Amino acid sequence: MQKIVTLKPFVHITSSAPIAVETHGGRAKCLQRLIRLGLPVPTTVALSFETVHRIAAGALPDTRSILNEFGAAPLVSVRPSSEDPDWGGPGAILNIGMNDDRHAALSETLGARAATKLYLRFIQAYAVHVARLDPDMFDVPEAPDATALRHVMDIYAEETDEAFPQDPAAQLAEVLRSMARAWEGTTARLLRQAKGAPADAGLGLVVQRMALGLGPAESGAGVMQFVDSATGRRQITGRYRSQSQSRDALKKRKGALYLTRDPRGESLEDRCPEVFAELVRHGETCREKLREEMQLEFTIEAGELRVLDALRAPRSGRAAVRIAVSLAEDGVIPREEAVLRIEPRALTELLHPQIDPEAKRDMVARGIPASPGAARGKIVFSATAAQASESRDEPCILVRRETAPEDIRGMHAAHGILTERGGMTSHAAVIARGLGLPCVVGVSGVAIDDRKKVLTTAEGRSFREGDEITLDGGTGEVLAGAVPMLEPSLDETFQELLSWADAVRDIGIRANADSPSEARLARSFRAQGIGLCRTEHMFFEDDRLTVMREMIFADTPEDRQATLDQLLPMQRADFVELFEIMQGLPVCIRLFDPPLHEFLPSERSAMRDLAESLDLPIAEVTRRVDQLSEFNPMLGMRGVRLGITVPEIYEMQARAIFEATVEASRRGDPVVPEIMIPLVSANREVELVKTRIDGVAAAVRNQTGAEFDYRLGVMAETPRACLRADEIAQHATFLSFGTNDLTQMTYGLSRDDAGRFMSDYVNQGVFAEDPFHMLDVDGVGELLKMGAERARATMPDIVLSICGEHAGNTESIAFCRAAGFDYVSCSPFRVPVVRLAAAHLALRAPRTAD
Repeated sequence: MQKIVTLKPFVHITSSAPIAVETHGGRAKCLQRLIRLGLPVPTTVALSFETVHRIAAGALPDTRSILNEFGAAPLVSVRPSSEDPDWGGPGAILNIGMNDDRHAALSETLGARAATKLYLRFIQAYAVHVARLDPDMFDVPEAPDATALRHVMDIYAEETDEAFPQDPAAQLAEVLRSMARAWEGTTARLLRQAKGAPADAGLGLVVQRMALGLGPAESGAGVMQFVDSATGRRQITGRYRSQSQSRDALKKRKGALYLTRDPRGESLEDRCPEVFAELVRHGETCREKLREEMQLEFTIEAGELRVLDALRAPRSGRAAVRIAVSLAEDGVIPREEAVLRIEPRALTELLHPQIDPEAKRDMVARGIPASPGAARGKIVFSATAAQASESRDEPCILVRRETAPEDIRGMHAAHGILTERGGMTSHAAVIARGLGLPCVVGVSGVAIDDRKKVLTTAEGRSFREGDEITLDGGTGEVLAGAVPMLEPSLDETFQELLSWADAVRDIGIRANADSPSEARLARSFRAQGIGLCRTEHMFFEDDRLTVMREMIFADTPEDRQATLDQLLPMQRADFVELFEIMQGLPVCIRLFDPPLHEFLPSERSAMRDLAESLDLPIAEVTRRVDQLSEFNPMLGMRGVRLGITVPEIYEMQARAIFEATVEASRRGDPVVPEIMIPLVSANREVELVKTRIDGVAAAVRNQTGAEFDYRLGVMAETPRACLRADEIAQHATFLSFGTNDLTQMTYGLSRDDAGRFMSDYVNQGVFAEDPFHMLDVDGVGELLKMGAERARATMPDIVLSICGEHAGNTESIAFCRAAGFDYVSCSPFRVPVVRLAAAHLALRAPRTAD
């Protein structure tokens, strides 16, 4: 004998009943709000989280007293009411109370066919979800009749050794117990925890009188909302199914109708204009009073409207932006709330093409989603082939084992990038994010044969050059064929929302931009300047690459200088264009960083071509390539180390920057360039480079007769730079932390290779998250704090920032904001996302005045 709870375990929902989201769930509270607004909601009672928890433990309530709230012989439904609708819950059970007597009575009023169909559907739901029987045995036939009803009743009795329950109170008790236990089961708990629910999240239940939507006069059921789910524009959408029928069921009028007047067929607005107008009024009332666009679930019985539920209207990312802006512009919600209603990551859907969610997906491989958006095109296996494809105006996907700086032009030409190796901060990932290209890296299950130009998947499917594939940079999926796309949406509502975000955020946001096109993109996204311009990318154009290689093969400083003199006007023109595009905004230029071997070919055929172009024996080319090869090039002769040992490179770049400063300042606003020294680990390195740059600045002033200022800073990307930041800051006006290399050196991990095993490390709890994807605030973050504190102890006014890929993550922005950093610098396509994320942080945790 099961224990009965003697205390009244439910609350009849009225306008003044003690209902709260925290105790009875969101659905119960929403129904109470609808009742307060005067909407015709059927009688409803709510069971609290505590009551449902007791039911799961075996303490059933007095269900007869619950049914007494609904009068004689009611039919009721039970629906879940969790604190957050996104946490899910057991499915609704309808028509509880249906039994042989109720079936006979409804057969008289609605007709035997309608009554039998209701009874069959209840038996089916009860058998599957309460008795946990095989659903295949309880399929409801298209033409229900007495024979079908007897058949399923017999199956139920055979499977359970008892007749189908006829007592409505017993039916309700079993439904409540089944739903309560389903919520507290292990699988359900894990699923909702994955959606962010706490482990002990409670479930409420609402029991509501059934409004069947059946009858001899106009009757039916439907849902209506007042915005388009895809665009967010004001528009009545939904569906209505008429169930009107005569008493003897001989004359019937049934089927789907349009909601609004439509030349294609009859509509609810035509058939029942008063009810239609009432629904529209209720929708407007919900929008104004509930401060949200809602979807109304309703029934009509003999022309009388019942509203069963109201849910937040489903919406795409682009629709969510338009809805939030529209509500704010109409004064329904404040602008600050509109900003907070949009998750920053949701903006990605607006910034990049996306795969149509209705499209069929033929997934052939999966990798790391390194750069968002989707792209489709023909496979190419080299940068040269990508450029050729671009010249023919054919979209292509560049497929490489891994990309190198020499692939830059091909990456510019491609619509998407796929690499067999790499992680979130590999060369392909970083460049793709800067260019706004969809990119999937670390697709370790594929084999790439560059010679035969074939990509083979783990399942043995082969794709040759020219075959079409589609990349989803948001999920890491590689799909066969050309899949339908949705285009980006950067309309006026997008811009308006971000302008509101800018009004409240309290940390600066710049963009990493290496080319005029990226600078224009950064400007269009309203970045507050360029925080990182990687000058080495400018040297990979064909005309410059040849000169760069001549410089590498020069035997004396004089010969090196002669070749660098050829690069000087090219660099100067680059910087003039950047300064003019970003006029009035700061531009931070990082001096040459990579090791020289990256500018030399690695394949024998390419070495032969280089020997011919330089008029050198191939033996000399291979010898120089061998000389410059390093076991660990990322920790070798690069950055400031190259600037000190081959000073002509930095001197040429400094001269190009200063001459461009003079030229751009004459054409427009005064330019104050920021020059950043990479890979610093000792104060003396800064002293040596600063002395040379100061000398170049003096020479340019003398030669041009123009006065100008510049700021010299350091890219702190070694642990020692953070530890000795107090000394380094003495000669710097700014300190920008390069978190890509800093993470790599702190962990002793190769950012290009870690993707091969990182998922295993994360899955087994070694790391909470890939440290190249999410800033490690405990380890790397400790170095950042230490560097910032020590630098400001020496130079209180020093400007602090981060410019690694972590700068595009909300968590990193929160860290930098809390640590007092002045700005973050991220890829151009991440700028809008970061602007919104920074606004969220400022609104949720305002800074207090010192």
